[in-house]
Amino acid sequence: MKSIIEIKDLKVMARHGVLATEKKYFQPFILDVQMYTNFLRAAKSDNLNDTISYCDVMKDLYDYIVSTSFNLIETLAYNCALLLLKKYPQIDRIYLSISKPEAPYDKEFKTVKTHVDLSWHKAYLSLGSNLGKREKYLKDAIKMLNDLDEINVVKESSLYKNPPYGGVATKEFVNQAIEIDTLFDPFDLLDKIHEIEKALGRKRTVHWGDRTIDIDIIFYDDLKLNTKDLTIPHKDYKNRDFVIVPLSEIAPHLF
Repeated sequence: MKSIIEIKDLKVMARHGVLATEKKYFQPFILDVQMYTNFLRAAKSDNLNDTISYCDVMKDLYDYIVSTSFNLIETLAYNCALLLLKKYPQIDRIYLSISKPEAPYDKEFKTVKTHVDLSWHKAYLSLGSNLGKREKYLKDAIKMLNDLDEINVVKESSLYKNPPYGGVATKEFVNQAIEIDTLFDPFDLLDKIHEIEKALGRKRTVHWGDRTIDIDIIFYDDLKLNTKDLTIPHKDYKNRDFVIVPLSEIAPHLF
């Protein structure tokens, strides 16, 4: 059952904008929110504890908008949506818009508005390390992923030792798989993975060579994607026991 809880025209007096006057004086911001969820249980029980309290949501938004100050309403809208998605796990997707009817412009207009549409996505990643403190690199990589606001690490597999794959690397690998929920699209997720690999000393000098950390996106929802930079499902995962075995531990339904 797909359901929507909607809040319209929530007015908040706050201080957001680039100009000094916008940061000094309160001005109105108007919010519309659509929260996609499943309230079948609440519809059956008639119990507030089984759904999302719109009063709580409005208070959360009001308090956050009043207590912060951003230059851009784009930043404000994104952070408001992120706040609700992180606090209320019942929300699968959120559509949020913010209007600024008194934006500083010397011509007549009704309002300026920005929209954000965020959804949780399920992804499965394969991690491996064959240099230095291998287990620590894996642990650090998972922590860095989980520390991102847009990622929740849901499950971690056991650690598995495997011989090098591909005929280039020479040292034994330690491999692991994780399940994550993420707000990133596949390409933004890949960018963050590359940032983490670089931060943990990954050097891309030799293809399939020895490395401190390697993180691959194996699955992302039911997406099928084939581009120069990214293929999902991972094009070689079926030939890699070091991917299949850890993944089968945490997500046997995938195989």
